[in-house]
Amino acid sequence: MTTDHTGPRTPQGPDRPPARPALPGLDTLLPATTELYLDLHRHPELSGAESRTAARFADWLAEDGFHVLRGIGGHGVAASLSNGAGPAVLLRAELDALPVAERTDVPYASTVTAPGPDGHPVPVMHACGHDAHLACAAAAARWLADRRDSWRGTLLVVGQPAEETLSGARAMLEDGLYDRITPPDVVLAQHTASFPAGMVAHADGPVLAGSLTLEVTFEGDGGHAATPHLTADPLLAAAGTVTRLSTIVARETDPAERLVVSASSLRTVDAGPSGNVIASRAVLHVTVRAFSEAALDRAAASVERIARAEAVSAARPPRVTVARSSRSGVTLADADVTASVRAAHVAAFGTSRVTGWPATSATEDFPLLTGAGAHLHGHPGIRGAYWMLGAIGPAQWAAAPGTGAAEKLRSLPGNHSPRYLPSVRLTLETGTTALVTAALALLTAPAAG
Repeated sequence: MTTDHTGPRTPQGPDRPPARPALPGLDTLLPATTELYLDLHRHPELSGAESRTAARFADWLAEDGFHVLRGIGGHGVAASLSNGAGPAVLLRAELDALPVAERTDVPYASTVTAPGPDGHPVPVMHACGHDAHLACAAAAARWLADRRDSWRGTLLVVGQPAEETLSGARAMLEDGLYDRITPPDVVLAQHTASFPAGMVAHADGPVLAGSLTLEVTFEGDGGHAATPHLTADPLLAAAGTVTRLSTIVARETDPAERLVVSASSLRTVDAGPSGNVIASRAVLHVTVRAFSEAALDRAAASVERIARAEAVSAARPPRVTVARSSRSGVTLADADVTASVRAAHVAAFGTSRVTGWPATSATEDFPLLTGAGAHLHGHPGIRGAYWMLGAIGPAQWAAAPGTGAAEKLRSLPGNHSPRYLPSVRLTLETGTTALVTAALALLTAPAAG
C-alpha cells in the first residue's frame, strides 16, 4: 500500500517520545518483538515468495498456543485461540515486501535481492511497513494469549501474502480461509504512515481508495523506422492515449469527486533496443483510484474509449485490447466498530495522540476480508476497522525540512520510498498497544468473580 502526503488532520510533531501507554507487560514483550521486527526487515520477501516470513510468523504464534494453519492461498498464515464464549476478532497483517533498493543506511538495512516477475534479480525492501505490522500483530497475540483472564471469545491472527499485488486476500478466501477457521465477527488492521510515531489516526468515512489496474495492449505489424507510413504503429497510439488520460479527471469528472488516473508504465514488445525498428506491440498500464465502485467503472470505460479512439484515428489503426486486473474496493471501516476502537485508543493514549485521517488515494485488499468481499465467499456480516499508525520518530521529524507540520509531512519519505524508515521503538510500542486495546474493546470481558 502507498499513502499520499496529506497526512492526519491534526498532526503534532513531538520533540521527545510520548509517554508510554499503560499496557502492563509491554516492556517485557518489546525486546523479542524488536528482534522479530529487525529480522523481518533484514530478510524481506516479494509478494508470493514469503516462505521465510510466513514461517517466522507462524512459529511465533504456535509457541503461544495458537492453532496455526499454514500455506493458505500461497504462504498465508491463519491462527486461532479459543477462550470461551464470545465474539471472534481477527488481527490481520501482511507478509510481503517491495522491489525497492533500501537507502536508509541503518545497520539492519536490507541487502536482499530476489528474482522478480521476469526472473531477473531485483532488490527487496520492507518499504511499506509490513514488517512492523507483523511484529505488532505477533506481540499483540502474545500479550492476549498470556492474559486470557482479561477477555473471552476467539482471537484470530492472519498473516496475509501478496498485499502489494492486491491478490493475497482473494487467494486466501478462495482457498477457504473462513471455512478453515472460525469466521470472524470483526477484522482489525493498521498501517504505518509518515506522521509522528506514538500517534494513531482514524477516518470518518473512507480510509483508502478503491483501485483498478488496466492493461491496454496496442498491436500493429511492426516495420522499419524509415517507412512509418507502411506500419500500424502501436507506440504512437499508446503515447497519444497517455497524453489524453488527464482529460478524464479534468474534463469528465465532477471536481467534488476525488479521482486519480495514472499511466504507470509503457513498454514496447518485439522492437529491442534498436532505434530503427517500429515495435509490433505496445503495452500500457493505467491505474485508477476512486472512492466509489461507480467512479472506478466510469473511469475505466473512459480509458478504454480514449485508447480505441487514439488507435482508430490513425490511417492504419493498431488493434486494441483492454484487460482489467488487480481490483480492490474502497477501505471503509464500520462506523460502530471504529467508534469503539477509537474510544479504546483515546483511553490508552490520550486525546493528543489520537487524530483524524483524511481519505487517501492509497489502496488495499483489506476490504475483501470484510463486507461484500467476505459475503461473496459465504460469510456475510463481517465488519472491520482500519486505522493509520504513525511511524516517524522525533529525530527524523525534527530533521525534516519545513517550519510547520504540513511542510514536514510533505517532505518526509513516504511508503514505498527507499528511505522509508519507521521509528522502531515508538512504532512497535504504539502499534502493539493499538491492536491489544482494540481487540479488548471488542472481545467479551470476563464475568466478575
